[in-house]
Amino acid sequence: QVQLVESGGGLVQSGGSLRLSCAASGRTFSVYAMRWFRQAPGQEREFVAHISRSGGDIYYADSVKGRFTISRDNAKNMLYLQMNSLKPEDTAVYYCYTHMGPAEYWGQGTQVTVSS
Repeated sequence: QVQLVESGGGLVQSGGSLRLSCAASGRTFSVYAMRWFRQAPGQEREFVAHISRSGGDIYYADSVKGRFTISRDNAKNMLYLQMNSLKPEDTAVYYCYTHMGPAEYWGQGTQVTVSS
């Protein structure tokens, strides 16, 4: 069992930056690969970024590649998403996610709004 709590969302102008955080509690954080997803109004939830347990394997959705950076601090049980050069189309609720076998865990989400 793991609990995930996101923070760091807010309102930012186009071209600005935000850093999202996801605090994990419960089982040892380092055993989980982690992902960020996002969901815009009226749209399906979509994948944003993935990081392996050690942080050595990272990949991104094409829409955020070169602008977003996922990272983790296993000593602090924290996952991060640094978002630069934000665009209005990045507006969404952002969720951290992990799974262990068939069990899936989601945070409650944090709202990111990018104004043009």
